[in-house]
Amino acid sequence: MLKRQATLCFLMQKGEVLLPMKKRGFGKDRFNGVGGKVEAGETIEEAARREVFEEIAVEVGPLKKMATIEFFYRETSKEIWCQEVHVFTATEWKGTPQESDEMAPHWFPIQSLPFEKMWSDDPYWLPKVLSGESLKARFHYTPEITIESYEVTPL
Repeated sequence: MLKRQATLCFLMQKGEVLLPMKKRGFGKDRFNGVGGKVEAGETIEEAARREVFEEIAVEVGPLKKMATIEFFYRETSKEIWCQEVHVFTATEWKGTPQESDEMAPHWFPIQSLPFEKMWSDDPYWLPKVLSGESLKARFHYTPEITIESYEVTPL
C-alpha cells in the first residue's frame, strides 16, 4: 500500500482562518488548508513551509503541529492507497497571501466554515484543530470518495 506523506497548514488571525480555493488538480474547487506532498530529502516541516510559500507567497513563522490524519482511498475493491497528512497551524507570517495558479486565498470566520465546499471529512476534525485540540484521525473512503468509516482521537 502506497503511503504518501503530505502537509496542510492553516493560517489563523483574529478569529479567522485562511482557506484557499484549490484551482486545479486533486481537490479542485474545494476550500482547504495550504499544503502538499513531502519531497525527497525534506522534513515534514520544511515541506509545509515550502508549500505555503509556493501556493500563497508568504513565509510562515512558527508552525504548531496539531494533527496527523491518515486517509485511505479505495480505488477498486482491492487497490488502496494511503496519504498521511501532517496538519499545522500558524499565527505569524511575512507577506500577504497571494493568489497563485493553484490556490485562491479566502479568509473565513472560524465559527462559519464553508463545509459545503470542503472535503466531507473536514467537519469531523477541522473545528477541533482550529480550537487548539491536538488529534490523530483515520478516514476510509470508498471509490466514489464518500466516507466509509472514520475515527478521531484526541492526543
